[in-house]
Amino acid sequence: MSQSSRVTDSAAAEPRPSQEAPLLRIEHLSIDLPGQDGPVRVVDDVSFTVAAGRTTGLIGESGSGKTMTATAVIGLLPPGAAVSGRMLWQGEDLVTMPEQDRRRLRGRGIAMIFQDPQAALDPTQTIGRQVGEILRRGGMPAKEVRRTVIDLLDRVGIPDPETRHAQFPHQYSGGLRQRAMVATALAGSPRLILADEPTTALDVTVQARILALLRRIRDEEGTAMLLVSHDLRVMAHVADEVVVMYAGRICEIGSGHEVFNSPAHPYTRALVVSVPAVRSKTAIAEPLPGSPASPAERPSGCPFHPRCAKAQDRCGSEVPKMRQIAAGRQVACHFPEET
Repeated sequence: MSQSSRVTDSAAAEPRPSQEAPLLRIEHLSIDLPGQDGPVRVVDDVSFTVAAGRTTGLIGESGSGKTMTATAVIGLLPPGAAVSGRMLWQGEDLVTMPEQDRRRLRGRGIAMIFQDPQAALDPTQTIGRQVGEILRRGGMPAKEVRRTVIDLLDRVGIPDPETRHAQFPHQYSGGLRQRAMVATALAGSPRLILADEPTTALDVTVQARILALLRRIRDEEGTAMLLVSHDLRVMAHVADEVVVMYAGRICEIGSGHEVFNSPAHPYTRALVVSVPAVRSKTAIAEPLPGSPASPAERPSGCPFHPRCAKAQDRCGSEVPKMRQIAAGRQVACHFPEET
């Protein structure tokens, strides 16, 4: 790629080495949801890993299956969802794990930061009570819960935590509510945090603060993160590894540095060049042509081929298999870009 199309953000400039085996290994995960004409496969044969102390980003347009993948990990899929494949959490398969064991795992092993904190927080309970819920369930004495909650609110940057812990969600700004959600996720000292579009609807300044907070948690706590976003600028700031999804399937996996600087799949490249801030301050946006494919009406062959300028006859008839093109680098494309 040309120099002008390289990522300029320093956080994505160099990949950080992974030192530990994966906490989470997803193997051939597929999810079907009920539809008017039968089951609809919204996630199709997805495989990737999340390592301790690392941030793995799931990125793609709306309907790509990224949020559905994350909610499958924590076991909060819609009623009627059918799951196949494996999700290995430290050797245990979350797909077959009994529900009572999944409930015990939520909050302490795996926690989630939801996209809309206003909807996720209970308006009738104080922030302090909601942040401390998992601590009370664990049998912590009330005085210690209060001290711990205040400390958590202080750690995530909520000012005057001794006063704020007794306030209700409507008394918080959008940015403070999101910080309260982060504090709630941290309360159980989880090893993995799932963050679903954690900066959506926040202004740029607040976004930057939330992203800096997530990076600090990762670095100081050694917490693994699975970050869901459609925003490449967010991923360029935070993600160590990136999983690019389209129409329920993975099309590319690699380090954030490699994926954003040298995309191998035409879809990834189209995403990168459509967001000038990810490339350089002077780059001109190249809009992504067409509309995202619907999982309910997924095209034959490669699902991206109707929008791909490089598509050939093979692309419309044969589903490309995921293959390794370099160490830690995979792509599902018959004609990948040179990397």
